[in-house]
Amino acid sequence: MTKTHHEICLAATVSGATPPTREHFQLIEAPMPTVGAGQVLVRNRWMTVSAAMRTLMGDSPVPMPMYTVGNVLHGPAIGEVVDSDDPAHPIGTWVRHRFGWREFAVVAQPEQISPATGAEDAAVWLGQGLTAYVGLRVAADVRPGDTVLVTGAAGAVGASAGQIARLLGAAHVVGTSGKPDLLPSLGYDVAVARSDPERLRAAAPDGFDVVFDTVGGSLLAHALELTRPGARVALCGALAHQLAGEPATVPIDVMTLIGRRVTVRGFTASDHDTARDQWTRHCAQWREAGRLRFPHVSIDGLADAPRALIDLIAGRHHGTVLVGLP
Repeated sequence: MTKTHHEICLAATVSGATPPTREHFQLIEAPMPTVGAGQVLVRNRWMTVSAAMRTLMGDSPVPMPMYTVGNVLHGPAIGEVVDSDDPAHPIGTWVRHRFGWREFAVVAQPEQISPATGAEDAAVWLGQGLTAYVGLRVAADVRPGDTVLVTGAAGAVGASAGQIARLLGAAHVVGTSGKPDLLPSLGYDVAVARSDPERLRAAAPDGFDVVFDTVGGSLLAHALELTRPGARVALCGALAHQLAGEPATVPIDVMTLIGRRVTVRGFTASDHDTARDQWTRHCAQWREAGRLRFPHVSIDGLADAPRALIDLIAGRHHGTVLVGLP
């Protein structure tokens, strides 16, 4: 009998601002993949879902690998190597890769795989701490005494960003979220509801030295108005536009930014290998000292991965959303 495993494919693209539903996903039974020369077979144990996946399901192309109808979805996952033709990753080792949404995955390219520890650290390996670190340490260059704003502060990136900003020396950290009551436990001094951006001025009367933005839209526009001279703005995402199914455009007062010498920088964590090594070292030190945690929600079973993503987009989860594949 031919061995099989389960995968989740895109059944239909999501148009405009329409949220995804179960009908956009298809759970299928597929032949068990096998390894070729230099490849490894990974038994996925944990995967994660993120709001950015809604964009990849859409009908408006973005500069990222889009999901296509009839093909398996993809995303970060960790698991155990169960078959290997790669001496660097022998059977029994744990690895991280981007072939989630399936029980077993063949990984062919060395750059597509990296070491990981076991299941107990899933929230660390699949969380967005690296993105938060690169944005704050490299793109925004947080300095001791800075006043920092993080938008989307209860999301997978924001849940780490407030803590990391504090660990890098920030004196005052403000976060915006649809769930502001969650933020005091995540390193934020002041929590502002994302529906009330006018409160940002009261949260930081002297303005912001750093803006770490994951949302875009009116929040970013308000934040730019409140930048201090020499401020650094790190652009990480555009959730407001992604969920609305519209272009990520924000009105900017260019002369104000020029006059204040404000730096605006978009970034992706994958562009900074040196920072990745720094993050690995600092993360271990901060965790050992009990100064950094990774809030997460755990969902069991590949079949419930679509529901996990749907609920995340609807704002029912905060932090990293993990899906266990027992």
